[in-house]
Amino acid sequence: MTGASNGPERGYAPGRPDRAAGPRSGSDQRFGGDQRSGGGDQRFGGGDRRGGADRRPGGDRRGAAGRPARPPVDRARQAAYEAVAAVHRDDAYANLVLPAILRETGLYGRDAAFATELTYGTLRHLGTLDAVLTAAAGRDVARIDPPVRDALRLGAYQLLHTRVPPHAAVSSTVDLVRLVGAGATGFANAVLREVTTRDADGWVAQLAPSAETDPIGHLALAYSHPQWIVRAFSEALGGDLGETTRLLIEDNERPPVHLCARPGLVDAVELADEVGGAPGAFSPYAVYLSGGAPGDLPAVAQGRAHVQDEGSQLVADALVAAPLDGPDGRWLDLCAGPGGKSGLLGALAAQRGARLTAVEVAEHRARLVAEATRGLPVTVLATDGRTVGSDPKLPEGHFDRVLVDAPCTGLGSLRRRPESRWRRQPSDLSALTRLQRELLAAGLRAARPGGVVAYVTCSPHTVETHVSVTEAARRCGVGVDFVDARPLLPAGMPGLGDGPTVQLWPHRHGTDAMFLATLRRT
Repeated sequence: MTGASNGPERGYAPGRPDRAAGPRSGSDQRFGGDQRSGGGDQRFGGGDRRGGADRRPGGDRRGAAGRPARPPVDRARQAAYEAVAAVHRDDAYANLVLPAILRETGLYGRDAAFATELTYGTLRHLGTLDAVLTAAAGRDVARIDPPVRDALRLGAYQLLHTRVPPHAAVSSTVDLVRLVGAGATGFANAVLREVTTRDADGWVAQLAPSAETDPIGHLALAYSHPQWIVRAFSEALGGDLGETTRLLIEDNERPPVHLCARPGLVDAVELADEVGGAPGAFSPYAVYLSGGAPGDLPAVAQGRAHVQDEGSQLVADALVAAPLDGPDGRWLDLCAGPGGKSGLLGALAAQRGARLTAVEVAEHRARLVAEATRGLPVTVLATDGRTVGSDPKLPEGHFDRVLVDAPCTGLGSLRRRPESRWRRQPSDLSALTRLQRELLAAGLRAARPGGVVAYVTCSPHTVETHVSVTEAARRCGVGVDFVDARPLLPAGMPGLGDGPTVQLWPHRHGTDAMFLATLRRT
């Protein structure tokens, strides 16, 4: 993060070591590959880094005097450390690196669940943890050696947010530091013992700004979000700080896995019975899982279902539910990668005798779309969606239904990608909103007169939602009317606002914070 002075704004970036990062994983990996980020992944068990006894797992663990050495760090904590370190060192994404680490270390069941809780919990609470560690260490966390810093973050999370006994959290973290930070065990022990002097609420009371004089700063530190994101959420919620607080709390909870039962291939109730889940609250295709590895499910492997947040299902289905006069066989997904919404739209198109053209500018993501839509009436184009009218495969005024799921900050999915809250900056908005408006303008041109366009972002930031839609509609060069999106969602959904657009929320609907605007070309 940039040089703000308080904990949540600081994030992890100032402490990133000066080394080449590995390849960065894609920012929208809702399903599919457990790809491992590259670049300098340091493994455990490579020998004692202090130059003493061999500490490789399974080896002779006796010191020079023949005394038994301390027990090794348990594999769950090692796995969590590797994942957190990869996120901060390589700009990796936890949802990609952690499954691979768990497989490689052979962790299953309770151990895998504990490693997952440590990884995601530490990343969610990073801003507050860093503020606490700064106070406990008497120095900014940016000045702590990165491997030691990540180990301390894991230890502080255990002390403040889990039921791990304090002595176990301290001793296991010191053992971890012994492996990754030569000579830092005494420092780590002292810092963690200082952390134990207060519980999480006590540290917030000491470190957070006053809720009366600086409510945004208080919420940012108390609930571990950068201040600019808290401010954006508050503005999108009409300045209601109570509701903003509920949203921040929900962002820090572990979200359930949502499956999409592909229509025509499997029914949601049948899928729920098959996978041991429960049908969703709103989407007719949603199934909630309590845990496990969804990629291992036969229904997912066979293409009958895919992993997709219920909010994404709802906005894609809304496009298909919009009333339409005239032909209805040519559909377009203008920003299709990695293919979740294309998979649902393709299945719906198959039922209705339509065909979907799925456009994705990045070739590797276009391949993901093709894989996700195999066997469905979908044509995938690896091209820039803004070429509507100049690309003969994307003629202007041709399509009956158009989805513009525009690239965005992803602030609506922070509960699923907690590391994103520390990577995004307000400076990202300028380029993203320009791209959003260009893509929506292209989508409106691609629609035939009378055709319907759905503009979707996984962000509630008003600049990416209402402002982008208004500006694109004003500048696109074709006539546009707004269509009230509320009737396009399931009857009885609460908290949909006054229309014509809809904003979904984790704390209201249990979905990612998806925004939907539907427009008709006139």
